[in-house]
Amino acid sequence: MALRHYLIGELTQDFADGLLARREALRRLGLLGVSLAGATALLAACGDDGGDDRTLTPTAGKPASTAGPSGSGPPAAGAPIRFTGSQGELQAAWAAAAKPRGAVLVIHENRGLTPHFFDVVSRFARDGYSALCVDLLSGEGGTASLTDPAAAAAALANAPVDRLVADLEFGIDELQRRVPGAKLGAVGFCFGGGMVWNLLQAGEQRLAAAIPFYGPAPDNPDFGKAKAAVYAIYAERDERVNASRDSAEAALKAAGLTYEIRTFAGADHAFFNDTGPRYNEPAAREAYRAVLDWLGRHLA
Repeated sequence: MALRHYLIGELTQDFADGLLARREALRRLGLLGVSLAGATALLAACGDDGGDDRTLTPTAGKPASTAGPSGSGPPAAGAPIRFTGSQGELQAAWAAAAKPRGAVLVIHENRGLTPHFFDVVSRFARDGYSALCVDLLSGEGGTASLTDPAAAAAALANAPVDRLVADLEFGIDELQRRVPGAKLGAVGFCFGGGMVWNLLQAGEQRLAAAIPFYGPAPDNPDFGKAKAAVYAIYAERDERVNASRDSAEAALKAAGLTYEIRTFAGADHAFFNDTGPRYNEPAAREAYRAVLDWLGRHLA
């Protein structure tokens, strides 16, 4: 599915789940380019009664993990770095493994390079994989420069996919420079999972492993030029993203890629993010163990 369509659907799902008030949902849909009439119709389809007095679901996450799903102690903190991209300087979070077994490109959600992703790169580094997460909002000044919480998704929706893919490819260049000779993987979450699929569609051949977490596959996907072994993670309750699962699997089969698809029972979209309202600790821990196993098989 087109990334803009996905981002609009994610926002309306947040409204349907009680995570956004009507007025705020309308405002954010407007930032995504949806007309007031169109936004009103979308919210009506979610059961909106036209009022704005709903009780919002509390954000049930917790602070960023100190140990991570498989940890035996706190991971080293990820560090902010900058390096040259195709259209200027790119910002990123970076964490180096003491004895790297491989290197991982982490791709953030639609909120940009939040503190959660500094934590995620640190977890991978603790577990043997040097990791880098490119801020795909670098061209807008970086995630930290955006004071409106809705601005990140709007900016990503307006960014050409080719630009986003190019920024990620420069991130792979930077990983190769920092961890020379290492095999490379990519792990993305939500919007970032969709970007993992887009890297495969773009024919990025430097990836030996690719792991999209509940990421929407592109329309009519074609992974024929990719070489990565793909471990695709879905959540049972994530109906929007699951709608693209069959087309993704058909494209993986057609490309002859090594792949495995796993759907986590009872889990919802974004279940891995331990700072978010849909965090599912048992599923997140099991998913992380499976990710490390996949990386160990295809990068080490």
